[in-house]
This record gives sequence, structure tokens and C-alpha cells, in this order.
Amino acid sequence: MTDRIVLMDFTGVYESQKFAGEITPVRLELRQLTGCSCYCDEEAAQALRRQIQMLPADGIHFLDSGNYHYMSLLWLEKIKVPFRLILFDNHTDMQPPAFGGLLSCGGWTAEALEKLPCLKEVILAGPDQEAFDQVDEKLRKRVRFLSREKMKELSLKEKTDFFETLSDDLPCYLSVDKDILCPGDASTSWSQGDMRLQELKECLRTIFGKQKILGMDVCGECDPDSCEDSLCNDRANQTLLGLYLAYEAEERAEDGK
Repeated sequence: MTDRIVLMDFTGVYESQKFAGEITPVRLELRQLTGCSCYCDEEAAQALRRQIQMLPADGIHFLDSGNYHYMSLLWLEKIKVPFRLILFDNHTDMQPPAFGGLLSCGGWTAEALEKLPCLKEVILAGPDQEAFDQVDEKLRKRVRFLSREKMKELSLKEKTDFFETLSDDLPCYLSVDKDILCPGDASTSWSQGDMRLQELKECLRTIFGKQKILGMDVCGECDPDSCEDSLCNDRANQTLLGLYLAYEAEERAEDGK
């Protein structure tokens, strides 16, 4: 099981976190890697692909801060069956590349839609409507979108109903950037949304209860040099890991029947 729980340590922020408890995850030491913060050059991308080459996509991967959210794309490259991406994020991550087509934390979702033939649809929850309206129209047509503004209007039941009504015709990969959470439930290096951890937990529980999950990743750590206290991130990571482990246990129980 532990080869499917991965900590990608780009900054050292996980050294102060205890969310894994008694589990010993795979820990990838990446602090010496250059060319990889926010934008990832080809040399760094190939080095990262080598790091995860022998690890399965069907696990939970902690990606450090949102600066490294592009790692989701490298994990998605491992999936060889048609699938749907469910993304919780305060940003669209579908911005056009600014520097020569470099893989970036702000554009990886667009690149996934353009380059991964197995990715059939994205469910995106969290960004402002204005930000989504700026996304290329061809990409928007492949996204089911739940805006930050709409989420503020919905009750918790209405939020979970949105995910309950998603089709289960395709397996899903889950990606969670904790910057969707309000300050107090997370402390990140990017602007944050309004969602409470309990709301996110219930939405994910709904997804786990209905969908076949191929894998999951989590980012949104704070900068260790400017974050006074990462206890709220530790708590959020513990919650997300617990949900995934409960799903895995349920799947094993079903397979054993």
C-alpha cells in the first residue's frame, strides 16, 4: 500500500507535518532539482518522470505547494484508459503558456486536455467565473464548471448533489489544490477561496461513494520560509489521506467478496 502514498518534497515543508501517522510513504527528495518551481523546463520534467517511473498512478500523491501542481500532468500521463479529471482549485490552471510552451503550474490542465487522448472531460470546481471566461473556448467546451460564486450560493447538500449527479461512465482522477479552502483551513502560497474543509470532505466523500477512482493528488502547501504554522495544512492533508485510505479499504473489501 505504501508505494501508492507518495510525498514529493520540493521544499522541505513536509518535515514539520505528521499527517501520515504510522504509515511510511514513498518520499521523493527533490529539493536539489532546478528548473521546476512554477515553470518546469524539459530537463526537470524528464528528471521528474524518472523519479515516478516505477510508481503507480493509482495512489495518492502529495505534490508540495501549488508551484508544483503541474506534477498532476506527469501522473496523468501514466493513465492509459479513458478517464475524467475532477479538479478542486481556486484557479483554472488553464492559462496559455507565457514562456515558450514550458509546462507550468498555471497551465497544466489546458496541456492535459490538449495532449492526453485518454482525458475526456474535466470537472473543475472553485475558480472565479471571470477567470474561467478567459479560458480558450475550445477548452471550456470540455469542462463542467462550478464557479466560486456559485459555490458560495449553494448549500452543502446542493454542492454534494452536484457531484452525486456526475456520470459514472468513466473512471476518475482527483486533484485537490488546498488553495480552494479558506484561510484557517489551509495556508497556501497562492490566493485562496472560500470553501471549508468540512465541505470539501463531504464533496469528496460523495465522489468516492459513486466513482471509480484511478488516483489522486494533493498540493497547496505554504512556503516553508514564510509560513509560521502549517498545522492547518497538516490537518487538511490528514483528512484527505484518510478519505483516500477509506476508499481503498472499501475497494479491497469489495474485491474480496
